[in-house]
Amino acid sequence: MYPNDSKENWFRGQGNWADVPAEQWNDWKWQLRNRLTTLDDLERYLDLTLDERAGALHANKKLALAITPYFFNLIDPSDQNDPIRQQVIPKKGETAVAPEELLDPVGEEGTSPVPGIVHRYPDRVLFLVTDRCAAYCRYCTRSRLVSNAQDYNFHPEYESGLEYIRQHPEVRDVLLSGGDPLLLSDKKLDHILGELRKIPHVEFIRIGSRIPVFLPQRITPELCEIFKKHGPIWMSIHVNHPTECTQTLKDACERLAYAGVPLGNQSVLLRGVNDSAETMKALVHRLLMMRVRPYYLYQCDLITGSAHLRTDPRKGIEIIQALRGHTTGYAIPQFVIDAPGGGGKVPINPDYIKEITEDAIVMRNFQGEEYSYPLVAQAGAKLDKNAPEPVPLLV
Repeated sequence: MYPNDSKENWFRGQGNWADVPAEQWNDWKWQLRNRLTTLDDLERYLDLTLDERAGALHANKKLALAITPYFFNLIDPSDQNDPIRQQVIPKKGETAVAPEELLDPVGEEGTSPVPGIVHRYPDRVLFLVTDRCAAYCRYCTRSRLVSNAQDYNFHPEYESGLEYIRQHPEVRDVLLSGGDPLLLSDKKLDHILGELRKIPHVEFIRIGSRIPVFLPQRITPELCEIFKKHGPIWMSIHVNHPTECTQTLKDACERLAYAGVPLGNQSVLLRGVNDSAETMKALVHRLLMMRVRPYYLYQCDLITGSAHLRTDPRKGIEIIQALRGHTTGYAIPQFVIDAPGGGGKVPINPDYIKEITEDAIVMRNFQGEEYSYPLVAQAGAKLDKNAPEPVPLLV
């Protein structure tokens, strides 16, 4: 169970680090320096299962182990199935590769014209500016690249990426991602955002980041001033479970919102984490309370070693169906599958259309009741001769 949605019950405190001065705890650089990155670090605070020990020993051959003290503090150490634990503690399942799994599950390599740029859609590009994160999600789509545990040897080339965007006037939308762009210094972010704003055809700048969730201390007044300076900067954060919606994250989201940053959330559907309508409903309600609009619910990509975290996509359809009509439309994300091999995001919706006839579309509402809506006015429709003439307008 999760705490109810009243503000005073949202998680507070420093837990295992209660003796750390608040000034240090609230310093994002202290959080980074004190991340848990080894098996010994984990075992200092958790009784690991054999499955987890094997995963931690293998981690640096696939995707580095790193968890900020702040985020680790959200784990219930008495619960081996804790939803935060499932997301960031490696398991032996990461060593197994199922036949359908791929190193590059969404086909980014095939649409990368220059290092760091993915140009899949006509009017937008993905700009990868770093391979580092504050903590590492065990289901990461870019685990081949992020943390360089697999010797991918990715080195961001900001200027070649910016030059590509300058030379392609069809690009009106740029999404900064990585790794996590908010791990860059204020100076570097200021430079990249400033250069993008100088490009006349770039209308829309977005950032995809889990930093507000893993490291909310990074959302400083100075960073918010940079967003104000180059705004509007849109941001998608990544929250998967209500437990992540702490008071500290809420405060960080409010700082971003007050800086003019529109916020959306992208969740990944994960087995044992958020694959129930009850959990997802609690999550989306908390997101709205934090000024964050639920945007996407992703089916977990077919990344190598992720079978133990993936759930049946039909579960995602069930969740959307359970939300539709039972909560505000603002709270309902779009369930999508990023088509394996590079097909892009495909919306996967419950089937509300029963049939389309020559005359009407027959549909079901959220309660399963049927309704009909005419397609077009019929050509043979006759005017009512007794209808009053329109009154002429006085000019």
